[in-house]
This record gives sequence, structure tokens and C-alpha cells, in this order.
Amino acid sequence: MLDLQHSHLHPRHFGLAACALALALTGCAAVGPNFVKPTPAAPNDWTSWRSGDASLRIPSEATQALPTQWWQAFNDATLDALQRRAFDASPDLQTAALRFAQARAQRSTVAAQRGPEVGASGSATRQRQSESGASTRMIGIMGAGPGVTELLAEPFTLYQAGFDASWELDLWGRVRRSVEAADADVGQQAALLDLARLSLASDVARHYFELRTAQRQSRLMREDVAALEDRAGLLQARVEGGVLDHTDLQRQRAELAALKAQLPPLLAQEAASANQIALLLGERPGALQAELAPRDADVRTSLPDLALGLPSEVALRRPDIRAAEARLHSATASIGIAKANLYPSIRLGAKFGFESYLSGEFADWGSRIWSVGPSLSLPIFDHGRRTATVQLRELQQQEAAINYQQTVLKAWQEIDDALSAYSAEQQQARELKARSDAASDAYQLAQARYDGGATDYTAVLDSQRSYLQARRDLAANQGRLAARFITVNKALGNGPL
Repeated sequence: MLDLQHSHLHPRHFGLAACALALALTGCAAVGPNFVKPTPAAPNDWTSWRSGDASLRIPSEATQALPTQWWQAFNDATLDALQRRAFDASPDLQTAALRFAQARAQRSTVAAQRGPEVGASGSATRQRQSESGASTRMIGIMGAGPGVTELLAEPFTLYQAGFDASWELDLWGRVRRSVEAADADVGQQAALLDLARLSLASDVARHYFELRTAQRQSRLMREDVAALEDRAGLLQARVEGGVLDHTDLQRQRAELAALKAQLPPLLAQEAASANQIALLLGERPGALQAELAPRDADVRTSLPDLALGLPSEVALRRPDIRAAEARLHSATASIGIAKANLYPSIRLGAKFGFESYLSGEFADWGSRIWSVGPSLSLPIFDHGRRTATVQLRELQQQEAAINYQQTVLKAWQEIDDALSAYSAEQQQARELKARSDAASDAYQLAQARYDGGATDYTAVLDSQRSYLQARRDLAANQGRLAARFITVNKALGNGPL
């Protein structure tokens, strides 16, 4: 590294030269490639880029717009309250917000390099020179007596005070590219903060409906168990009266035991979902027991049709795509920073102050000291380190570009999967409802025929088993339908951004 300092220029000449140089350098272009905002790939309409059957496509005539607070479509006051608490207290969201604040603080640190640095200093030092040191060697060579040497070596106090200023001329845009990269990092953290909000809202809603589904199935299970116990009691009375043998009673008891065995896993699922919600809200296990208590009746919700908007707008709305774009922007700016380090750098410096070993004359004009002039730092040989750094930044930029393309493709894959699954779940809901109604009618008919002596109890057990399973399948479908709706909104990037 070559370092040159000029400190004997006349102040007036230096001021004119510095102004001319600064004006000339303001028009210098920053080295390195300029970032070109990519246009994410998107289909022309929602009938394209679909892998599923045509029957799974969302109707194009849907006109009801999806709200950003999409969970309000469920008309569930408990869910709304949980979402508000989650946004206020979620540890994950607080972490993402702190990272965003750190990125903004880092940007301010980088941007501060654009201006001059000014500092002040002062000291009062008591010191003594050696009588045989290098500073007194010339006196001995000149033949001065030892008295002079002893006089110079006497202790004295040196008073110093002043200020200095320096400013690096951004010749090749290193500072400008650094600020550009810092701005991109801020944008990335802002997108990740939006992604954290969207993920939090989705996770709270998903675990909430998993809990409600488990509670609904548990309640249905208890109702079914109570009904089967009543039926077993009637059969027991008939056996004791000699009307029936033990065969039908034992079949009923086996069916009852099989039904009871399905209840503990549902209770465990309910507890696990409640704990997941508590964790998202930063609460201990059991803290939400009152809010998440089972309901006496189901809350039926008519979910809105999906109005998806333009595909290109959806792609630009997703936080992960915006974060990938910001990473690509930062990687592109980093190339310019690395290339700027290949060239010389010039720093303008100035210093003014007072220095005296006599305290009474410290503030005299004759005790002033000053220096002014530019310094040049020129890289000459570093074993290829700077060149290798440029190559590294270029490779990182290529990686970021590929990551951006992959993020866009993954986004459309998730959107296609979510839309197909939601449409399939809606169609399945209609069929399961029809099945449940038919199974209920078949069960009542089989029971009536058995009571009339037209058939044996095996037909009643089979129809009963089908009806109970149809009820549970329909309840599970309602939970999955809510989960599919949540997934659609997350895939579309629709949320409180």
C-alpha cells in the first residue's frame, strides 16, 4: 500500500484544489453493475400454469375480494382476539422486528461514511527526554557541552489541543454501493418481517382450527358413546328377558369399546394444539385454557369465494419473493464495493490546534499548529486478494439470481397446490354431507326394520358404524377446509403486511 501525504500546501491553494476536485468527482459513476429490477414470471390468467384436473380450478366468476385480515371471514371472535394477542406478544414477530431495526441502524452506520469525520483532542503530558537518546545525538555530534544535553533532558509539560477533519472522496462509488447494499438489506428485513406476520397469522389460525376440530370430534365421540351405551342397555334388558341371546350384545359392546378407544388420541391432539397456540402467543402451557374451552355447539362458517386478482400482482405481493429480490439487489451492489477496492482512494484531511510547553503561552497565536492536505492509498500487491473478492461477489450474485428464480417457481407451485387442495376439499365437503345424510337415513331404517323383526342386528351395527364414521369424516373435512383456506391466503401472500 502506497501512502502519500502533502502537508505544506498553502491553505488558499488547497481549498481551491479541493473544491475543484470534489466538483469533478461528483459526476463519477460508481463501478460495478447497476441493479435491474427483475420481473417475476407469472401466467397470463388463473387457467394457466395449473397441474390439476380442470374440475379443480377456481371459478373465474368469483368477485368477492379477499380481505387482508382473512381470518375474519370465519366470524369467530375468539380467533380474532388470539390474532390480536399474537401480533402484540409473539416472540417470533418481535425477533423479526428487531432484525429489521438492526438493518436500519446498520444502514445509518454505512450512510455516515458519505460525510466528513470531525474530531477534537486535548492532552497535557509530563515527559523527559533521554540524555543519550536519538533526539540528543545531533547535539553531541555538533560538540555542544553536556550542560546543553542536561538542559534539554529536564522534564517539562507539553500542552496540546485541537481538532481534525477528514473526508474520503467516493471516487469509484464504494460508499454509494455500500449504501445501496444497506438499503437492499433493509428491504429484505422488511419483507421478512411481513413474512413473519403472515406466517404467524396462518399458524395461529391453523392450530386453532386443529383444536376446534379435535374438540368437535371428541364431542361427537362422546355423543356416540352415550348413544351406544343406551343401546347396549336395551340389548342387555332383552337378553335378560330371554328375547335375545348374547351375540348381539357382545357385538354392541365390541363396537362401543372400539369407539371409546378413539377418544384419548383426540384429547391429546386438542392439548397439543392448545400448547402450539400458547407458544405462538408467548404464553405458558395452560394459560389459554379459558379462551380455548370446548364449545357447546359448532360455529358454521360460509367461506368466501376466491377473487385472486391478476397473477402478476399476486407474485409481487409475496414477502419471500420480495426478500429474494432484495438479496439479489444487495449481492449486485456488493460487486461494486469489491471493484471499488481495486482502485486508489483519496482522503482529504485537515488539522488545527495549539501546542506549547509553557502553560501561560498555550493560547497564544504563535503556539498554533496546522496541517492540511490529501492522502492517497494505492493498492499495489496483495497476492490477488481483491481480485478474488470480486470473483466471489460475482458468484454470490449469480447464486442470488438463481435463488430468486427458484423462489418464484416455488411460489407458483405452492399457489397451484393450495388452490387445487381447496377446490378438492370444497367438492369433498359436498359429497361427505350427502353421505352423512344418507347414512343417517340408512341407520334409522335399519333400526326400524330390526325393531319390527325384519332383519338381524348385524345390519343395524353396519349402518350404525357407517353413520358414525360419516359424522366424524364430515367434522374432519370442515377442519381441513378451514386449513386449506388458510393455506390459500398464505400462498397468495395475502395478509396484514
